[in-house]
Amino acid sequence: MQQWHEPQQGFRYQTRQLELAPDTQVERLTACGVDAQVFADEADPAFFIGLAIHAGIDSGISAEGNINMLQRLIQHRPAKLGELLTVQGQIQSVTPVPRGLRVQTDVWFEDMAGERVISCPRTSLKPQANSQTAIGAGDKPQPVVGDLAKLALGLRYQLTPQRVKAYSMEGNSIHYEQEAAERAGFRAPLIGGGMGVHYLTAQMWSERRPASFDALIYFRRPIFWDEAVQVGVIEDGANWRGMGLLKLPMAGADVATGAETAVETQAKVGTELALQSYIVA
Repeated sequence: MQQWHEPQQGFRYQTRQLELAPDTQVERLTACGVDAQVFADEADPAFFIGLAIHAGIDSGISAEGNINMLQRLIQHRPAKLGELLTVQGQIQSVTPVPRGLRVQTDVWFEDMAGERVISCPRTSLKPQANSQTAIGAGDKPQPVVGDLAKLALGLRYQLTPQRVKAYSMEGNSIHYEQEAAERAGFRAPLIGGGMGVHYLTAQMWSERRPASFDALIYFRRPIFWDEAVQVGVIEDGANWRGMGLLKLPMAGADVATGAETAVETQAKVGTELALQSYIVA
């Protein structure tokens, strides 16, 4: 039986080895509605967000009910499908806030030479059961996406409960159980942060396959399992400065995957990504 630990500064995760199998990537991306072929023999780095969270679970740090607030995702070099990597991690800080505990962790994945391949520093909120406030999780960073009308729009995706359940892994039931989501204060289950990032990385690999990048990912609004989403890109000449995953109006829920030419006036930013660096392969 799993023994759980309260998050404490300095707590080190258990070291273990893992690999992302080609069949697993195809199965999970297909569940998202993403064409896995765009990644060829490279691992979609968005998977390592969930793998980093599960490294904590395996070490006795529960993810149940936790909310991902800020995720940094660094691809030092592309990880290959089937490549054996070693995961390591540590809790860097635990700060009380009105809604609970703000927990900062660093988790990274090394190759057999001991070099970092993927790094996943993360800030999350561990809500407290006796909290009476829906606000107060710490400082709120400035938006990455300003004017939605200036975004270069990419692919649309329709989420469904079946699709989200097929993707979600055990560990945080707010992603796949109605009752758990309602207990956490949400109208319905919401997709995990990593699932939303797949839509952004798929756009990267489709248009500008990166050799390396460093991204700050902000989870601004919950994206529910019955919503439609669309990728938007912040362009700066020939370069990309950021991306957004837009929540489309519920009236547009019956959309098919495909590119659009105009921003939905009622769209809201669910997840946004600020690119600190981006080197095209």
